[in-house]
Amino acid sequence: MTYGPIAYEGAPPASAAWREGDPVGDRRFVTVGALTTESGFTFPEVTVAYETWGTLNAAGTNAVYICHALTGDSHVSGPAGPGHKTAGWWDALVGPGRAIDTSDWFVVCANILGGCQGTTGPSSPDPAGQPWGSRFPAVTIADMVEVEHRLTQALGIARWALILGPSLGGMRVLEWMLRHPDEVGSGMVLGTTAAVSADEIGTHAAQVAAIRADPYFLGGDYYGQPDGHGPHRGMGVARQFAHLTYRSESELGERFGRQEQAGEDPYAFIDGRRSGRFAMESYLSHHADKLARRFDANTYIALTNAMTLFDLGRGRGGAEAALAAITAPLTVVGINSDRLFPVHQQQHIAAHAPGAGDLHIVDSLVGHDGFLVEDEQVARYVDLALGRIR
Repeated sequence: MTYGPIAYEGAPPASAAWREGDPVGDRRFVTVGALTTESGFTFPEVTVAYETWGTLNAAGTNAVYICHALTGDSHVSGPAGPGHKTAGWWDALVGPGRAIDTSDWFVVCANILGGCQGTTGPSSPDPAGQPWGSRFPAVTIADMVEVEHRLTQALGIARWALILGPSLGGMRVLEWMLRHPDEVGSGMVLGTTAAVSADEIGTHAAQVAAIRADPYFLGGDYYGQPDGHGPHRGMGVARQFAHLTYRSESELGERFGRQEQAGEDPYAFIDGRRSGRFAMESYLSHHADKLARRFDANTYIALTNAMTLFDLGRGRGGAEAALAAITAPLTVVGINSDRLFPVHQQQHIAAHAPGAGDLHIVDSLVGHDGFLVEDEQVARYVDLALGRIR
């Protein structure tokens, strides 16, 4: 099998962030007031973009909140179209008759603080109407949860029946369950950790460095530059590096091996340089280009740095002590081939959170991205989590 040619045409934009005036799609917006971040920066106003599915019942007991991962957004379910460059990232799990049945549950997902799909982030306008750009501060998982909590209040939801999320989303689930225990009936985390490791800090640092080294990054103030003049090359390198941590060695070997890209010879040389690629190289280039057409480099940096800073036990006596305070039902799911957040990190969560019970494993060749691919297995654990609501 070889990986086909990229279907995109033309140079990618300087930033693919959603901006005011773009099609709204299924987004809704709410302002949640001024916010002072843990880093000491004060936003005079924060806007949150969110989407909902289903109907909140009269008792307000059927609300489910989904926390998206790094390059996700509020568009959990629904087709691609104006305002949404891709279909819902968990479309197989959310909707009528699906694991999170929107005939029964009122489902909410919001773009997080620092995002690029409608919530206040680096591409958003400051009070003078200019993108925050290089002035956007460091934000943390706790800052993101504070904004999500304010959204909860704005929606009039006193208590979430279930909060769930993968990867970066799982970090926020854990933070939610510690900060607002009376407002979470149950939690579910997939492929995440209670504290980011040295290995993960290193991979994050390399990705951020790649973006910052792009000459078109302009210190973070590249908005308004013409197509092709944004830091998409640096972000592409970051995405290629990240994608290798999202997939397993076995899956890549089975899928690509040393196959040549269709129509190219990786052993052909022109003026002493390689002129062809392996299919694996083409695959990574495809994902680099694809991300540049739907994401923002400053957001990639902001959210990656937030993950780097994440340690649930900081200021709480350590990760074990923090996890020991999570007494609500918590469904912990690992992916057996995950090399970004290996299973031992989920074992650590399950072993120390009293509400966790057994660790559950998704059996997948894919790796970390198993939470996006293994729909039937993930759905089974979602069913379990929904059944554990206190």
